[in-house]
Amino acid sequence: MYKIQTLNNISVVGLDRLPRSDYEIASEINHPDAILVRSAKMHDMTLPESVKAIGRAGAGVNNIPVDVMTAAGIPVFNAPGANANAVKELVVAGMLMAARNIGQAWRFATDLSGEDASINKEVEAGKKNFVGFELPGRTLGVVGLGAIGVKVANAARALGMKVIGYDPTITVRSAWALEADVEQALSVDDLAARSDFITFHVPLTDNTRNMINADRLKLMKPRSVLLNFARNGIIDDEAAVAALENGHLYAYVCDFPSNLLKDHPRVITLPHLGASTSEAEENCAVMVAEQVRDWLEHGNITNSVNFPEINLPRTDGGYRLAVVNSNVPNMVGQVSTDLAEAGLNIIDMLNKSRGNIAVTLIDLDKEPSNDAIRQIHDIDGVLSVRCLGCE
Repeated sequence: MYKIQTLNNISVVGLDRLPRSDYEIASEINHPDAILVRSAKMHDMTLPESVKAIGRAGAGVNNIPVDVMTAAGIPVFNAPGANANAVKELVVAGMLMAARNIGQAWRFATDLSGEDASINKEVEAGKKNFVGFELPGRTLGVVGLGAIGVKVANAARALGMKVIGYDPTITVRSAWALEADVEQALSVDDLAARSDFITFHVPLTDNTRNMINADRLKLMKPRSVLLNFARNGIIDDEAAVAALENGHLYAYVCDFPSNLLKDHPRVITLPHLGASTSEAEENCAVMVAEQVRDWLEHGNITNSVNFPEINLPRTDGGYRLAVVNSNVPNMVGQVSTDLAEAGLNIIDMLNKSRGNIAVTLIDLDKEPSNDAIRQIHDIDGVLSVRCLGCE
């Protein structure tokens, strides 16, 4: 029986992918085998030694100490793309709200008072202050062409916009999914200089922090629009507000309110709604639950942010070792030698590495003894050993 601890409310649709005959799931549980989390901060948590996986029901993992998990031999899974449609729709809504001055017009309308006749008169007199512009023919710059960025780019094309994108690490899968006439920007500076709207779909790292700053804002077209539904910190908010004040920037739409932003007349701030749809929450939960289950039961890894992708078809009724170790020479050789000395024959084996971590899946002809497993665990550099299918 596997034990799963949930740190947040995880969609039942996802939890149902973990059969109750094999899984016990609770928010408070002793010795969990895995933890499922959405937004709970884990940096100050002390994890039980029983934890073998962390599953983040979402894309970003800033709330998880990934480096600490890696050093402990624990894979961190996420759900990239599961919320892509939800974020795409909000980006499109953000562009429309900015272009048509919806936020300002809404505030104007809600502040009206008096008899209907008086209100109608004020509406006719005041609507000229909210004249906007249309999207067709405008250029959208998309920074980050993963699952979300591709959907945003294609949606903008469908609206008649020109689209340019920048992503030096774009995958072949993403490139195939893009509309053919999406243009490539040579750099963020190149994209900034050519775009009427810029939207970001990248994680927050040292390389992306304050990606849009005072210097890059000067490169942008006059009266352009910034959108940030990715991560707080990618845009230098103080520089953006200064550009709004001097009229160079037309509007700023973001998912991360602050005292600096929330009351500014040219800023639309939303309470981190990017992935807040029931469909996105279900998709994320399903994806991460299935990934954690595949790791716990079979040792296979998909969509881990710190471990290599590895998938070895399982032999019916066989015994499998899942070995996690530092990515250094001769680890597989040492493991193989120990198995041979224990009289165990290797039926199939797959080794994959990523950075400083390597994972080896080994299918054996018979069940290894506890002594054999312990001997492998004692190899210098081995972080964890599990026997899947053992009693």
